[in-house]
Amino acid sequence: MKQTLRLVVTLLITGMFAVAAAQGLPGATVKKDEGVAKDAPKREAGKDNWRERCRKDPQECENKKAEMQKKREECRANPDQCKAERAAKREAHCKDKPQECAEARKKMQETREQCKADPEKCRAEKKARHEERCKADPKRCEEMKAQFEKRREECKANPEQCKAPGGAQG
Repeated sequence: MKQTLRLVVTLLITGMFAVAAAQGLPGATVKKDEGVAKDAPKREAGKDNWRERCRKDPQECENKKAEMQKKREECRANPDQCKAERAAKREAHCKDKPQECAEARKKMQETREQCKADPEKCRAEKKARHEERCKADPKRCEEMKAQFEKRREECKANPEQCKAPGGAQG
């Protein structure tokens, strides 16, 4: 259970960093980046498609959730193997779409440099995007806050289990 929460928190932080990387360019505002906006309809259509399939066949949904949970547990048991699998998948994707990967790497590097130069601006933009997402989907935001608080309490109770690789606390 603790490892599941660790994975969830890690994925959330990673997701927030990805959003920050995509939108933290020079002169960036809280408005959506054009590159992000053009992919949004595809992403939303995929989410809608998944929700519709879950409404039609809840058992399929439960099976998929169980499958994902099993995969998470396997990754907890053997994180190096999962890391290697993700790297291979990413490499295959980049082999198929090298331009897309090059642009993403360039954006992430620019964002890192800007955040090093002005970390306060990055924090403010990240906070504004978070508030915007919470306004758009308050239920999901509350669920995430509850998960975060639960994780925080678990870490207070047992800090050794919360230490991430590199010594950061999760």
